[in-house]
Amino acid sequence: MANEQVEGAVKAKKHLGQHFLKDETIAQKIADTLSLEGYQHVVEIGPGMGVLTKYLLQRDLDLVAMDLDSESIVYLNHSFPLEHSDLLKNTDRLQVIEADFLKYDLTQLYGEEQFAITGNFPYNISSQIVFKMLEMRKQIPEFSGMFQKEVAQRICEKPGSKTYGILSVLVQAFYEAEYLFTVPPTVFDPPPKVDSGVLRLIRKADIHLPCDERLFFNVVKTAFNQRRKTLRNSLKTFNLSDNLKEDTIFDQRPEQLSVADFVTLTQKIANDPV
Repeated sequence: MANEQVEGAVKAKKHLGQHFLKDETIAQKIADTLSLEGYQHVVEIGPGMGVLTKYLLQRDLDLVAMDLDSESIVYLNHSFPLEHSDLLKNTDRLQVIEADFLKYDLTQLYGEEQFAITGNFPYNISSQIVFKMLEMRKQIPEFSGMFQKEVAQRICEKPGSKTYGILSVLVQAFYEAEYLFTVPPTVFDPPPKVDSGVLRLIRKADIHLPCDERLFFNVVKTAFNQRRKTLRNSLKTFNLSDNLKEDTIFDQRPEQLSVADFVTLTQKIANDPV
């Protein structure tokens, strides 16, 4: 009965996109995705009732568990340490923070130090989490975790696919992206209506693009906002010269371009005399 009470300690909240992972094996596999090479700090987003947290703490790292759900925060601060006293004995390796990750200033925690991000991410904000990670890419050598399957696949997709898009290009410009495994709905409480997927991102050795990075982001987003059109039509807002628009790269649609192609395209636009 004690286990039933613990499992009911925190109710999943639909408006927060919560689906609590209850499969210990999958939690262990996600914890093991982190190499811990070049960093010791890890942020777990959306820890819920600490199923993944427990396995992260079995590794040699310092953990911040961040959740917007005050009920989860109470559980992690009180019940969780009692249940896992062996992991937390004589240590301050776990810090629990009640906050919205998307609004939280992570430099308050780490200054300019390196840190990784992992978690069973709330589906309703998972893409926004990735965009924030990209903004802080100089400090984040690794990122792993669980997404809705189609989002995880999109991030790791290669050119030529219908699902290859903004997230694919922007993430792969700076990270090696690997789709690791699929997770069925049955291992969650409550079960989502879709499969989930776990991925890992490892930052490239050189994350400086040979082009204006702000313009690169703008070009990629603008191109995919009208992905069915050729680049000649989707990039009209850039007021390109007639001469540049004759370049054959503008005959293509955005999903046909690799990261390197988008870098080349950005260079051409930046050097356009108009």
